[in-house]
Amino acid sequence: MALVVGGGIGFWVVWALTKHTRRVAHEQAAELIEVARREAAVAAEELKQKAEAEIAEKRAELNRDYDRREIEADVRLREIRAHEESLALLDYQLEQRQERLNRENAAAKQARDAIRAMSKSVRKRLEGVSQMDAEEIRRQLREEVLLECQDELRALRRSTLEKSEQEMQTDARRVLIAAMQRIASRPNNDLTATIVQLPNEEMKGRIIGREGRNIKSFEAATGVTLLIDESPQMVLVSSFDPVRREVARAALDALIKDGRIHPASIEEFVKRAQEEIDLVTTQAGEDAVARLNINGLHPEIIKLLGRLRYRFSYNQNVLDHSVETALLASLIASEVGLDPNLAKRAGLLHDIGKGVPGELEGSHAVIGAEFIKRFGETPIVVNAVAAHHEEVKPETVYAGLVILADTISATRPGARAESMTGYIQRLGRLEKLAMSIEGVQQAFAIQAGREIRVVVSPHEVTDDRAREIAKELRKRIEAELQYPSTIKVTVIRESRFTETAT
Repeated sequence: MALVVGGGIGFWVVWALTKHTRRVAHEQAAELIEVARREAAVAAEELKQKAEAEIAEKRAELNRDYDRREIEADVRLREIRAHEESLALLDYQLEQRQERLNRENAAAKQARDAIRAMSKSVRKRLEGVSQMDAEEIRRQLREEVLLECQDELRALRRSTLEKSEQEMQTDARRVLIAAMQRIASRPNNDLTATIVQLPNEEMKGRIIGREGRNIKSFEAATGVTLLIDESPQMVLVSSFDPVRREVARAALDALIKDGRIHPASIEEFVKRAQEEIDLVTTQAGEDAVARLNINGLHPEIIKLLGRLRYRFSYNQNVLDHSVETALLASLIASEVGLDPNLAKRAGLLHDIGKGVPGELEGSHAVIGAEFIKRFGETPIVVNAVAAHHEEVKPETVYAGLVILADTISATRPGARAESMTGYIQRLGRLEKLAMSIEGVQQAFAIQAGREIRVVVSPHEVTDDRAREIAKELRKRIEAELQYPSTIKVTVIRESRFTETAT
């Protein structure tokens, strides 16, 4: 019994140990399997990545090979096209050469036929000449030569006339350029005011006087405007009449130096300044005459010439302009073989009418001509003065010389300056005048106001209407605007068609 129990216990012990051992073995086997599975997964991942890398490398290699082959195919295609173009060019050249050969063959055949016909005609003529006398042969030859050479003679006459006209224009340009290059001129300034310096600020109060009596008396005596502002130690004498402005300046300088400023002394110094200006104007006339070396002018003409020193036309000094015109007329006369002294005399006196007092009516050209005629000037000079604005018909070539010299002196760069305000206003009026015409879209004043460019609507304005607009604008500018020199009118009609490819 004890043996059986011990055997049972031993069996259970052995069974328990075996079960434990089996469980442990199962667990170890499971762990080994898990480890093996993980290692297999890692190895598989590595193999997968390696395979993908190899696939990517193969793909890149295939792409490079494909690109290389595509480039080679493109190059070969371009070479083929180049060969085709060269073949087409050769084909075209061959066709052109064949056409040229055909034309040459046709011309040669025509010339051969003409020679044969001419030979027959000569043979017939020789047969006829053998029966004619010498005079009849000469007459027929003359008629045939004239008939055959009419076109050539007409072309020769036309070319001769054109050449003569070109030579005349070239000579005219040479004369004008030679004359203008010998004139040294200076630009003009915009003068409508004169500054008078004062010794101190106290002098302003003395000039004004008690309750403004002194300044009122000064302005009444001189006819100018005296501007006294905050500018230190200066006053401004303003007037559009340069003679009055100069008299006022001289009188004010004398009053400041004397120190006695009251209505009675103002009238005295203004009268004295007027007498001094008369002497200065006479001297200016004599200087101009002496500079030009002109003899035999009447003293009254010289005195009136001096007054032009204080006259301005578009801010160009009239005396300087007259001297310049005289020099230009003299130089042009010398170049073309005329009397330079006579041209110089007419050029100097052409604007003398601007110095005549304003009581007389009429243009300055006609008034000046009547004035110098009264003092014994020759009919040639009188007509040149009267006709320099073409109000009177020119009777001699010297009138044309004065017109030309006057135009050159007035229109040269810098001759007739104008104030900035007046310049801007003139440009604005010019553009506004152009815009007032129906059909005008835009207007631009360019070249310092010497040209106006007008853009018209192509849908509203035809080419004929655009030409009419140019003429209409020119007439309105001449009638409504005051301007120096000339203004060129350009009308532009343009159509534009734009498409965008998408």
